[in-house]
Amino acid sequence: MRIHPSRRLLGATAIALLLAACSSQPRNDGSRFAYQPPEQPEGATGYQDKPGWVTQRFAVAAANPLATDAGYQILKAGGSAVDAAVAVQMVLTLVEPQSSGIGGGAFLLHHDGLRTEAYDGRETAPAAADEKLLLGPDNKPLAFHDAVVGGRSVGTPGTVRMLDLVHREHGKLPWAALFEPAIVLAEQGFKVSPRLHAMLAAEPHLKKDPVARAYFYQADGTPHPVGHVLKNPELAVVLRDIARRGPDALYQGEVAQAIVAKVTGHPTNPGKLALTDLAGYQPKKRSALCHDFSAQGRALSFCGFPPPSSGAIAVGQILGILAHTPAATLPLTDGLPGAEWLHLYTEAARLAFADRAQYVADPDFVTAPAGNWLSLLDPAYLKERAALIGTQRMPAAQPGMPGMVRTAFGPMAEQPEFGTSHISIIDAQGNALAMTTTIEDAFGARQMVKGFLLNNELTDFSFAPADAQGRPIANRVQPGKRPRSSMAPTLVFDKASGQLLASAGSPGGALIIHYTAKTLYGLYQWGLLPQQAISLPNFGATGAPTLLEEKRFPPATIEALKSRGHEVRETAMTSGLQAIARGQVHGQPVLFGGADPRREGVVAGD
Repeated sequence: MRIHPSRRLLGATAIALLLAACSSQPRNDGSRFAYQPPEQPEGATGYQDKPGWVTQRFAVAAANPLATDAGYQILKAGGSAVDAAVAVQMVLTLVEPQSSGIGGGAFLLHHDGLRTEAYDGRETAPAAADEKLLLGPDNKPLAFHDAVVGGRSVGTPGTVRMLDLVHREHGKLPWAALFEPAIVLAEQGFKVSPRLHAMLAAEPHLKKDPVARAYFYQADGTPHPVGHVLKNPELAVVLRDIARRGPDALYQGEVAQAIVAKVTGHPTNPGKLALTDLAGYQPKKRSALCHDFSAQGRALSFCGFPPPSSGAIAVGQILGILAHTPAATLPLTDGLPGAEWLHLYTEAARLAFADRAQYVADPDFVTAPAGNWLSLLDPAYLKERAALIGTQRMPAAQPGMPGMVRTAFGPMAEQPEFGTSHISIIDAQGNALAMTTTIEDAFGARQMVKGFLLNNELTDFSFAPADAQGRPIANRVQPGKRPRSSMAPTLVFDKASGQLLASAGSPGGALIIHYTAKTLYGLYQWGLLPQQAISLPNFGATGAPTLLEEKRFPPATIEALKSRGHEVRETAMTSGLQAIARGQVHGQPVLFGGADPRREGVVAGD
């Protein structure tokens, strides 16, 4: 990637000075890591333009400045990308509790220069759960928050066990050292950020849990103000124990007993989680799902996460379908996607989401179409799907038949998906990761235990176990099953050389797929830098409406889409994208970083 003269985010002089500063930074052999708490910034909520970042040796991008700084200090001390990710996640548990934490799950893609590996830390359904878990006494699906709030929605968390596995394989610094930033911040306190404050103020359910109410809110029921120093000594104790004893400190003993007691003892909405579920949880290593993409005459390989995530398949399908339309000939107009391009994109998205609803679920429970998930990304199949797109919006997007194989499953109805956070890291040795991590809805199940929140991941299963014709739904609840996800951590490679080019991903529920696809397309088809691609307006479609980020598109674009038959809905589309991409400045290799202006994330590196 080279900087196009008309697309510079930083002037040549500023870049040269920054690179000189980067190259003068002393190296640290990592023999001793000593965390230094930074001045705690109070990043803005809402939309705040960000300039983009350029570094020379390594970079870390995360959703909160304190989390990014923890990862930066680990990398500075000679730690690996995985070491930094552990530190970042532990700090996010503390400072961004609404989105992820040790009570949730995650998908992590890692590249060590030779291999790309996928580490699955997705939550699992309790052994006592069955397909009626999310039905009410009338055997009808519960309302979303009736299922979420309480113990019913809590799955067995997987993040800590997964991070332990990947650290044992790719870590450099001692496991215990990686917890120091979060422990120090939990004991000394951190400033409540504008985003955390705003989300607490808008949250109607968290106060129902007395423990969470006492921690997050003042005596009058209002959230602690922005800048209030919030301490979490209970979490510090848990983190010290995990640092000392490893994941067993969470999955067995006192903490595990407290989790199970909270879930099963909920007064109105108890769940099924048992001590044996926690003790028996195992992360999985899977094969990364890679697909080809050609942009501006360059052959690329996009590697993402396989099922139970639907992210890589849906992103690949959307981009692959677009390749068989005139989309590639349509440039940005005044810096924005135009109506014709948006029409093609949203039609491709509707086709991809129809396949997603029909086929994708935990591969330990569901067989891939034609025996291979890549059947959904076969170029001939995507060309066939693209032929369904005309000049007008198609009446209904139906699933296809990849490999000409029919399925006995019924399609899953649309239902809400929320939450998550994303981390992208490239270390000084060239190791890279993309990790998307979640407790699902904001503040998860609204149950706080020992200073952290529990996930509501089971509501990512289909609430209804079968469709109207009685056909079972692939993503229904089953014991030990991992719910389908939209998380789309992505690593990009040059196909010819195999060189790593970028790490990217986003939170945002089902819209993760669109946020990630937008960024990848912006980087490689429109030739943007990461910050520019991230800052493009958001858009997408999961079903009938065409979604556009509010107040970001001109009225003429909206009217043109409506004239093609689209129901257009302008709405807040709060992505949390992070991306790091390799490039060159004046012939020198650099890393370009971008963080979403819609959230508080930043990039740091040397």
